This record gives sequence, C-alpha cells and structure tokens, in this order.
Amino acid sequence: MSDLGHGSTITFGTSGFSAELMSLSGPSIERASVETTHMGTTTAKTFTPGDIYDGGSITCEFQYDAGDTPPVAGAAETITIAWGGSGTFSFSGFMTSYSINGEQGDNLMTASMGIKVTGAVTFS
Repeated sequence: MSDLGHGSTITFGTSGFSAELMSLSGPSIERASVETTHMGTTTAKTFTPGDIYDGGSITCEFQYDAGDTPPVAGAAETITIAWGGSGTFSFSGFMTSYSINGEQGDNLMTASMGIKVTGAVTFS
C-alpha cells in the first residue's frame, strides 16, 4: 500500500544535522548482474546476481537555514531516514554535495544535498 511522504525526516547521528525536508529521494541501491553466457548458450544471454550491492546515493531538498552548518566536510556517520509512517532506513554515509538555492520574490530559500551510502542499508 502506498503512503504519503509527509512527516519524513533525515537525521545525522554524529554531527546532529537535520533539515526541514521539501523532497527526498533514495537510497538508489544497485546490485551487479554478472553475465554467465557461454558459447553453448542458446536463445538468450544468462546472468547471475553479484555478491554485494552498492547502497547508492540520497538526494534531498530542504529549507535553507543560515544557522545550520551542514557536515559537508565531515566523516561518514550514521544517517537515519524516517519515511512518514512507512518505516526507517539507517546507514553509514557522508555528504557529497551542498548547494543553496534562492529565487526572486516571496519564495523560501532552499538548499540541496547529496549523500553517499557506504556499507549496508538497514530497513525497519
């Protein structure tokens, strides 16, 4: 059953950084497929799953707050994403990008960040 994203949060365990999220995407977990096709294979290629997966990346946009210092130069830390009533993802990760966005007129300033997952993702 689908759920709404309202109420989703992201928290950095060591630096304590958190944000008023506007959008959140990821982690984009990927696992390799290893081709097993050989000269005797007929009709179609064959594959087997790779042994390990890449936890991927997270991207998010949030309300900019000049008083918050993002851990863009920090070490990997435990990051927890609580999906508004739909479970939690926890993983070790680090910020890979940070950008502030502003527009003319009565618009909130926002910021965006990229996060790289390192190691396993725990789903609960």
